[in-house]
Amino acid sequence: MRDHPIPPVTERLQYRAIGLVRGIYIPEDPDHFSRGLIVDENEEKIEAVVLGKTIGLIKRCLSIDVPHLWVVYPRCRHSEQLHLQISGIWEPSTLDASFSQDLNIINDSNNNVNQVLDKVAEGDDYFSIRGELIYTKPETKDLVVKIRQKPKRNQKKPFPFKIKLKGVIPLDFLRNFVSLDVRRKGQVLYLEENVIFGPINKKRNIL
Repeated sequence: MRDHPIPPVTERLQYRAIGLVRGIYIPEDPDHFSRGLIVDENEEKIEAVVLGKTIGLIKRCLSIDVPHLWVVYPRCRHSEQLHLQISGIWEPSTLDASFSQDLNIINDSNNNVNQVLDKVAEGDDYFSIRGELIYTKPETKDLVVKIRQKPKRNQKKPFPFKIKLKGVIPLDFLRNFVSLDVRRKGQVLYLEENVIFGPINKKRNIL
């Protein structure tokens, strides 16, 4: 059993944008289950789509009328609105049946052991953003990071995308590779910690 919903980094300069959001997923309508909203505990509504095999997992294993901790890929399609792609769920007490049987905690959502299993050290609304810092304006706390994706098998080279955040990184680090610990509040991603890896080498291969 994996011990964390966000995989460990395998390359020093590995691009990624992944996070965790707890809320209730509400499909657009029964005939379009893959598109809808995540509604968090503060009633914030975030546009969301469910990717691939996760649709079957949700329908087969979960009650969608209660909150779950979703593993998501963030996108910033509009300047004032966050968009999330749901790639999975972190709920070992529900999904890892064999482990649950060993602990006799199946179907006991109030069990304290379940609550511990389903939490992560970073807490809800944590995001890991790794990429090239292409815009920083310290006076307004605006940041933009470019994320490059690996091409999938038998697929054309994917276009990079940009993630907008709030935080302060000096202009000296523009065009550097950065690793950011980020927290979502409402529709905005806020910088908590950052590590600067150095200037991007434009001639190197994309990871």
